[in-house]
Amino acid sequence: MERTIGFKERRYIEELRILTRATALDCIIDERFERVIYVIRQGDMGLAIGKKGENIRRLQNVLGKKVEMVEYAEDVRQFISNMFKPAEVTGIEDAETAGILNIMVKQKGDLGLAIGKGGATIEKARILLRRYQGFEIGDVIVEGKTIDPV
Repeated sequence: MERTIGFKERRYIEELRILTRATALDCIIDERFERVIYVIRQGDMGLAIGKKGENIRRLQNVLGKKVEMVEYAEDVRQFISNMFKPAEVTGIEDAETAGILNIMVKQKGDLGLAIGKGGATIEKARILLRRYQGFEIGDVIVEGKTIDPV
């Protein structure tokens, strides 16, 4: 998939690099939830977060927006699992419609984490999955139950 990064996104990526010495592959400014989503190079997540989340707090103060980070992975399933952390994704299955993936979580408690407050987490996953893989997210499934996301 072709991704374009604008001037503002490049500036935010550079700000992350200066503050944390971690490398971001991509940056998405999500106006709906007033946040900045970084896709961090594999292996740089600890550096990006910092001790007890200190780097994220400093970055949020500098940017004036909430900051969320997702570690990139070549494997689609691992990348999707990283998007939904700390919810435990147990599986990903193709829906009846082509190009749509259903996400399976381990327990009912993980459902709230997977959807997020106001649908923020699932929307982040939708944005990243569209941008990187060209797929859409369908339902979130818990232990054999189907529940429609927000």
